[in-house]
Amino acid sequence: APGVAASPPANSCADSRSLRASCLQSLAESLRAAAAVVAQVTAGRSLSATLERVSEEFGGGVRPALTDLCYGTLRCYGRVQATVRVLSRRGAPDSLVEALLWCALYALESGRYADYTVVDQAVRACAALGHARSTGYVNALLRARLRSRRSIEARLASDPVARYQHPAWWIARLRASHPQQWDCILAAGNSRPPMCLRVNARRSSAARYVERLATQAIGARILEGGAVLLQRPVPVERLPGFAEGEVSVQDAGAQQAVPLLDLRAGQRVLDACAAPGGKSAHILETAHVALTALDLDASRCAAVVRNLQRLRLTAEVSAADCTIPGSWWDGRAYERILADVPCSASGVARRHPDIKWLRREADIAANGVRQARILDALWRLLTPGGKLLYVTCSVFPEENGFIVDAFLARTPAARLLALPGAAAAQLLPDAEHDGFYFALLEKTA
Repeated sequence: APGVAASPPANSCADSRSLRASCLQSLAESLRAAAAVVAQVTAGRSLSATLERVSEEFGGGVRPALTDLCYGTLRCYGRVQATVRVLSRRGAPDSLVEALLWCALYALESGRYADYTVVDQAVRACAALGHARSTGYVNALLRARLRSRRSIEARLASDPVARYQHPAWWIARLRASHPQQWDCILAAGNSRPPMCLRVNARRSSAARYVERLATQAIGARILEGGAVLLQRPVPVERLPGFAEGEVSVQDAGAQQAVPLLDLRAGQRVLDACAAPGGKSAHILETAHVALTALDLDASRCAAVVRNLQRLRLTAEVSAADCTIPGSWWDGRAYERILADVPCSASGVARRHPDIKWLRREADIAANGVRQARILDALWRLLTPGGKLLYVTCSVFPEENGFIVDAFLARTPAARLLALPGAAAAQLLPDAEHDGFYFALLEKTA
């Protein structure tokens, strides 16, 4: 999960001069690599794919700090972008130099490194990027930031994008749709995500697994619903039994989906938008059912297969478009369908901070058209009396309640069911879970 890897603390290089020199060289390299990643992301490329490729080019030694710099910079992109705009006296710099400045500003604000270290290493990184003529500019701008903290903070406070670190259209939509919680949603989107685990119910229980974590000095507690929340993220390699399929990493909010399906042994179940396979696995851990898992992308289907193999679970996995049943469906109806539809992913922005800056407001309406098409197509595959769970990881009602209301209006045989227990249809992101929306629909005829 994004945010699991972390840069070393600022004092981790204090043991010896050689270690200090090694750490500083690593920071310069990490800043150089981070600038390359961030520049490509702001040009429209995916963070995860770009980070993977660039980290391979620069070598594995920079990966922890590189991950922290990239995710941290993009979480506060509105702020660092505005800071460069305020301080630059020569207009917009070269895109790569500007990206380096954003990363260096995040490094300054992170508190992980001494101020002078960040300035020095950013200048070195600038030269290494082939922009030796810009080293003086980088040095001057970063030093100006250190000298003018209070005045710059005052100017940033008046800029909503810099203050809330989200695009203006995103802020406006949240203020309109969630007038009481919009600022909390934005704050959650800028935070580091929690790390939650789903214990394989076929192999163990949450209580037993928490005890096992304690023996490894990993603090954790059980949330309502059974998700295990770690006190702090750890690499999956440290999780006991992970390789053997005893546990998976899955957000606590995402874990609320499958119990809503009311699964029974022997049912035919469809996970229509399955990749990377977390909910498919949860379905199979919950009940002995015949599961079909679909995804448009063959490479993402391969990820579903790997996930199920690690957990020793079996499903029929196909690369197919769920809206074209003729290309994959055998004609037999399903008792349960999970439609975890494509959306803005606005509820999980802290895990994928590039989302905030790559999404466009027009995408919301386009997503709505696609979501409606998926609902209509899947409804024909559901047996009378069957249930379909509509899920998004969005906090925008145009992708959630509006879509479901329109579907109910045009589908007489559809009935919206109350969610069991105290489950909320709209789950907003907080310290324990991400943001999700759930709507359980029953086919009455």
